[in-house]
Amino acid sequence: MSAAIQEPKSSEAKVDKTYQNLKILLVEDNPDDADLTKRLLRRICLDRDIFLAADAEEALDCLESLSKEESDLPDLILLDIKLPRLSGMELLERLKANPKFRCIPVVMLTGSLVSKHVQKSYDLGAVTYLIKPISEDELVMTLSCLI
Repeated sequence: MSAAIQEPKSSEAKVDKTYQNLKILLVEDNPDDADLTKRLLRRICLDRDIFLAADAEEALDCLESLSKEESDLPDLILLDIKLPRLSGMELLERLKANPKFRCIPVVMLTGSLVSKHVQKSYDLGAVTYLIKPISEDELVMTLSCLI
């Protein structure tokens, strides 16, 4: 289901100085969910530091590219649980097994609250989860707890 969201005017954007230097990797295969999340992030953070990967392999490639300079790694990864080929859980497991990426906080994104998925994501090292569609308030609260 597509959500129609009006793009905020630059004067309406709620860019918080606390979050404006954040680098965020969003791993989301659904274009509508990715667009919605990026729009919310733009209202909170600056868009130039939001990276989008449509699947796990793209996310790993992005992280490898960014890891050439440790300071270029994202401050946060928003990771969809259901991805094509390699699942979000499998990607989370790989990230936490890699010394270069294990310290990056990972927030899992899910379309439904399935307790076994939530528990497994915590067991694998996720810091929390958000249920899609994500609201701006939930996202701000999550960022404020992590930053």
